[in-house]
Amino acid sequence: MLTSLRQYLPILSWGARYDRNALSNDLIAAVIVTIMLIPQSLAYALLAGLPPEAGIYASIVPIMLYSVFGTSRALAVGPVAVVSLLTASAVGQVADAGTAGYAVAALTLALLSGVFLLVLGLFRLGFLANFLSHPVIAGFITASGILIAASQLKHILGIQASGHTLVETLISLGEHIGDVNVITLVIGVLATGFLFWVRKGLKPLLRKAGLGPRMADVLTKAGPVAAVVATTLVAWGLGLQDRGVSIVGSVPQSLPPFTMPGLGLDLIRQLAVPAVLISIIGFVESVSVAQTLAAKKRQRIDPNQELIGLGAANIGAAFTGGYPVTGGFARSVVNFDAGAETPAAGAFTAVGLAIAAVALTPLVYYLPNATLAATIVVAVLSLVDVSILKKTWRYSRSDFAAVAATIVLTLVLGVEIGVASGVILSIVLHLYKTSQPHVAEVGLVPGTQHFRNVNRHEVHTDPTLLTLRPDESLYFVNARFLEDLITDRIARDAQVKNVVLMCSAMNDIDYSALESLEALNERLKELGIGLHLSEVKGPVMDKLKGTHFPDEMNGRVFLAQYDAWRALTDDSTVRAAE
Repeated sequence: MLTSLRQYLPILSWGARYDRNALSNDLIAAVIVTIMLIPQSLAYALLAGLPPEAGIYASIVPIMLYSVFGTSRALAVGPVAVVSLLTASAVGQVADAGTAGYAVAALTLALLSGVFLLVLGLFRLGFLANFLSHPVIAGFITASGILIAASQLKHILGIQASGHTLVETLISLGEHIGDVNVITLVIGVLATGFLFWVRKGLKPLLRKAGLGPRMADVLTKAGPVAAVVATTLVAWGLGLQDRGVSIVGSVPQSLPPFTMPGLGLDLIRQLAVPAVLISIIGFVESVSVAQTLAAKKRQRIDPNQELIGLGAANIGAAFTGGYPVTGGFARSVVNFDAGAETPAAGAFTAVGLAIAAVALTPLVYYLPNATLAATIVVAVLSLVDVSILKKTWRYSRSDFAAVAATIVLTLVLGVEIGVASGVILSIVLHLYKTSQPHVAEVGLVPGTQHFRNVNRHEVHTDPTLLTLRPDESLYFVNARFLEDLITDRIARDAQVKNVVLMCSAMNDIDYSALESLEALNERLKELGIGLHLSEVKGPVMDKLKGTHFPDEMNGRVFLAQYDAWRALTDDSTVRAAE
């Protein structure tokens, strides 16, 4: 019973070993992450088209729930740039930004995402995320980073603009370029330049000044807070609101409220597909970060339990005024580098954000939206990896095509079509690659019992014996390909008397492939050619033994390919090879 509870409540495992040292490290990490999250949460809510407080609300209860159900010691859950963009895109199609319906739709989107993730976790379906290839994910995130940066230019320029695609956004910016607010532009450009400098130049400067690595790191992470404080004071002191500078304005001074998502069937139908896409993207990003950080400390995470943890976090966001959340790369790395020992660091971060929500929100009244936009631009441009195009072009043209198509479709047609295309492309790529598996004709390496590709090695062959090694499991997609290949090969060579399938690379043969082998066996039997198998793996052989195929096969099953060689090759050829 306790073991089962620990499986679904990881807090019971790490909590039993929690000590003073872990508490100290978690508290320090929480302070650093809280400082970083305050401006980020406000900024990502702006990106999602929601009031700034929604970003803070989405960073409190979800983090606490993840600390109970999640398995990563360092993953920091909350609003992230890509999910915020996806939220704005999905919710913007069912309600107008700034309306009550928009906020309710965002809550519903979080609820649907949470339920979907929870169901996947309970049914142990985390493997489904593997169908989204890394190159496609990289392409989507790169395109999303460009879209997000472009969407924030309106706040930095101080103009009104709109658009769901890069083309629409640029056209809208061009149409309103004459309305640029110079003061807003100066604030946005200076804030952006300062934040870029903080990322690269502040920590080395502080280290040269004699500060220790921990303090230098804390001050570097507090860079966005410095930008927030400075621009807020300037906007307040100079009365920039009266000179056309857009500010955050009044932010409710309260803890996350209890909220109810919309449960209308029409709303659910409209948001169901976006919720699934957001869940998949968020889960893949979250798990990749969690696994990377866990490996550095020789720890492990459970992807299926991560689904449950993220599902609980999103459901929590739905009932506490938030919107969809996931594990963020930047904040998780900061949490890890700051020394977080357990998920309790996330819970302490939530407490810090709760204190900020109650005590500090009045201080951001005069905060320019241009500063928040600068925070977003600097954060997302680190996600842009154009080099993935060059890398995939050199390594695999099919992967390059998938990456390029994902980037172009996302930029031109929008994020939802882009991510949907990425999912479809990942599956199509997998099916394409396995539909035409590499099949090597092999021969005996002289003086050994090893068999290698005749096109790569000097090997002995027998003109009457055709040995093929399919480097893939056989299933409905590629079974006909192998059947046609063998048929064409024997049609060109009348000397072939025996065909051996070397099955060392086969992990499975499905029923469609079995039927294809049966048809091939009948065809070869009519031609007087034997069909043999060698090096069949145990689980595959167990399945075959449950059918009539081994008895009806016009040949034998050999334990090793060398046994087949000796049995089916004349003695003179065997002696020559030895």
